[in-house]
Amino acid sequence: MDIDTLYRLFLQSTGVTTDSRRCTAGSMFIALRGESFDGNAFAAQALRDGCAYAVVDNARYLPQGDARYILVDNCLQTLQRLARHHRRTLGTRIIGITGTNGKTTTKELMAAVLSTTYRLHYTQGNLNNSIGVPLTLLGLKPEHQLAVVEMGASHPGDIQELVDIAEPDDGLVTNVGRAHLQGFGSFEGVIRTKGELFDYLRAKGGATVFVHDDSPYLTEMAHGLTQLRYGTRPGLYVSGHPTGRSAFLAFEWQGEGETTAHPVQTHLIGDYNLPNALAALAVGRHFGVSPQAACQAIAAYQPRNHRSQLVQTADNTLIVDAYNANPTSMKAAIDNFARMEAPGKMLILGDMRELGADSHALHQEVIDHLEACGLTDVVLVGQEFAGTRHHFLSYPDATALVEDLRRQRPAGKTILIKGSNSLHLDTVAQALEEEK
Repeated sequence: MDIDTLYRLFLQSTGVTTDSRRCTAGSMFIALRGESFDGNAFAAQALRDGCAYAVVDNARYLPQGDARYILVDNCLQTLQRLARHHRRTLGTRIIGITGTNGKTTTKELMAAVLSTTYRLHYTQGNLNNSIGVPLTLLGLKPEHQLAVVEMGASHPGDIQELVDIAEPDDGLVTNVGRAHLQGFGSFEGVIRTKGELFDYLRAKGGATVFVHDDSPYLTEMAHGLTQLRYGTRPGLYVSGHPTGRSAFLAFEWQGEGETTAHPVQTHLIGDYNLPNALAALAVGRHFGVSPQAACQAIAAYQPRNHRSQLVQTADNTLIVDAYNANPTSMKAAIDNFARMEAPGKMLILGDMRELGADSHALHQEVIDHLEACGLTDVVLVGQEFAGTRHHFLSYPDATALVEDLRRQRPAGKTILIKGSNSLHLDTVAQALEEEK
């Protein structure tokens, strides 16, 4: 079926789903394949559960005479082409965002700021890959005035693939760091891949990019583009600095040409979130959001999903940042924790995954950084940290640590919990939250 015909059917439907367990009445099911499943096998069930159409790419699952089935060559490519067609048809202005750290938090802050003034559509959760980006685009409605689309990457070419689908008009790269090195091959590979967003915008023309001025990598990547810079240096489009030493980020900012600074008290843990907040303010300022509305939106934002959440338990204060970790974000969290004024500081740090051949050296760098910061009450989780030179308490996995915590729980501590999501350090936080 050609894309124009398929698009007409999409417009008649109530939306697209790729999960046969989530079939709303009148929706279009697109059968995707994974390493351990074939969505074609669930097409019939999706139709029984209320879908109006089932898009399949295996003729073996296509019954004769049932017009609800649509056969295509490749369901993933069809999903992507359908999303791009929809995006082009609506013509909504799209801001693309990527980066090693902070892109989801920055996206959420941008959405909070822009939603004060615009009817906004934006990526939900972390739907930022080759499936999530098309699904985000297919959620666009004619009433939306702006959209923020998050794009993630773990291999060279990933961002190029996503910008070819989303065709953003403006862009922001939060930062570049040493993450997913197993997929990228090197730090240079990270830089090239994240830079694919700016490369696309440079070729497209007419774009504005928002650049973290404190990063020489980003300022170099943005060469030749119309730039609005944000950071700590005075006189930028948006500049700001932290104003407190509590767990929560407090800061002041002002726009270029302004003489009065705007104070903001946030619910974000750590000064390392300052660039994320300044990025959202720069985007908001460019699109005409008032400083007052922008400040209120950032002050009201509450992080979730174990992204720098502060949890007060009966015995301790927890700073839970167990969604993701790489050397850049780990060191930033350690630095911030060392500066914080808090009683009984304790760290529970889990392995950083997907660092490839550099993994051992990068984990050792974190250990050395801990010692340089003078932090001594440290618990390590995972085989990578276990293989480093250190004198800290170490556990092979989260399960072993949880067993010990249930026998002897710390009290009166401020505990930073950080590690890659696959370490399941959220179970450690849950154990510390349990009633005795």
